[in-house]
Amino acid sequence: MNLANKLTVMRVVLVPFFVAFMMIDEIPLNYLWALVVFGIASITDLFDGKIARKYNMITDFGKFLDPLADKILVAAALVCMTELKWTYAWVTIIILTREFVVSGVRLVAAGSEKKVVIAAGWLGKVKTAVTMVAIAVILAMHILVQLSWLPEAFPVQCISDVLMIVSSLLTLWSGVQYLYDYRQFIDPKK
Repeated sequence: MNLANKLTVMRVVLVPFFVAFMMIDEIPLNYLWALVVFGIASITDLFDGKIARKYNMITDFGKFLDPLADKILVAAALVCMTELKWTYAWVTIIILTREFVVSGVRLVAAGSEKKVVIAAGWLGKVKTAVTMVAIAVILAMHILVQLSWLPEAFPVQCISDVLMIVSSLLTLWSGVQYLYDYRQFIDPKK
């Protein structure tokens, strides 16, 4: 396994630690630790692709696992945030539905006669980056609340809602674009 793929696998391995920090209040500064783990996992997303391209380490395994690792990390964060009432269930449903649909199209493409492996497109990467930044900002605000460094009147929930709505809209746009680009794999006549 090359270095790029090891970084991608590391992102998946970090997810249970992130979830534990998010959900176990008994851990001192649990949200801070969750943000650190989320940040490390998100940074591996930047580096694995750059390393793979620069050193010609692009593999079908990496094309498959990289977007899946992103989905796992984001899904874990969204489910935790929904449980903590930091975001609405409909936001999580929109984002996760898009991820399931995209994964389904990828499976159909990989199982087709041509055995097509679909790498993440630019809009999907932008959507992932925006969502990851939104999650990090929301986490950072809750850390500041946890440390009592924000005034009570600070609009944490309002800012969180705006960030997640923007992420949801971008998710819808990228999902529609993805379905349009790969419509040949979901043609009901085939």
